[in-house]
Amino acid sequence: MMINAAYAALQQIFSPPFRRVLLKTLALTFLLLIVFFVGVEKLFVTWLVLPYSWLTTFITVVAGLGLVIGLTFAITPVSFIVAGFFFDELAEIVESEIDPVHPIGTPPPLAAAILVAAKFAGVALLVNLVALVLLFVPGLNAVVFFAANAYLLGRGYFELAALRYRAIEDVVAMRRIHGVEIFIAGLFIAVLAAIPVANLLTPLFGAAFMVRMHRIFSLPLPPAASPSP
Repeated sequence: MMINAAYAALQQIFSPPFRRVLLKTLALTFLLLIVFFVGVEKLFVTWLVLPYSWLTTFITVVAGLGLVIGLTFAITPVSFIVAGFFFDELAEIVESEIDPVHPIGTPPPLAAAILVAAKFAGVALLVNLVALVLLFVPGLNAVVFFAANAYLLGRGYFELAALRYRAIEDVVAMRRIHGVEIFIAGLFIAVLAAIPVANLLTPLFGAAFMVRMHRIFSLPLPPAASPSP
């Protein structure tokens, strides 16, 4: 069911209702990435004091190229911030499509959603900085990147989806019960987050996918088979 949910989510992010939200998420994503890029670059240049101007220029250019690479690692925390603003709008579209009979979830207060997103964004930033430091350690950096982001993306997007239906205590309990499935689902999102350009779709795919996963986890268990006489 997880693969079917991922495939359905991937298809939905190109549907007309999602395309309307796509423009807003892309605009905010680009704005946040530019702020991140410019802020880090200015901080670096401010603290960089060298005796030769040409050396300063050279190191600044190299640092700029490094920041371009670093933007790949910034996608995960930026994704959470964007999700905090648009998740409920996306979730309503998904919920109405997959189950038009039952009422859709109730959005938590915007401040609460942004707080959850900001919390995971901060943790994701630290984790991805570690992965960036390990960039020149072949193999290990990839393991750290995918494992950490699978956990963060899976847990973060699942909590945003579940909070529309449950109190935080129930969300935590469900997350613990389905921890392995949520981690595996997070791997799907982490793979998308690692693909340049396509990773800009991470908030849309994460929302569409985890709303479906929460619905799957919420389905009643089938009745146990009667023992054979």
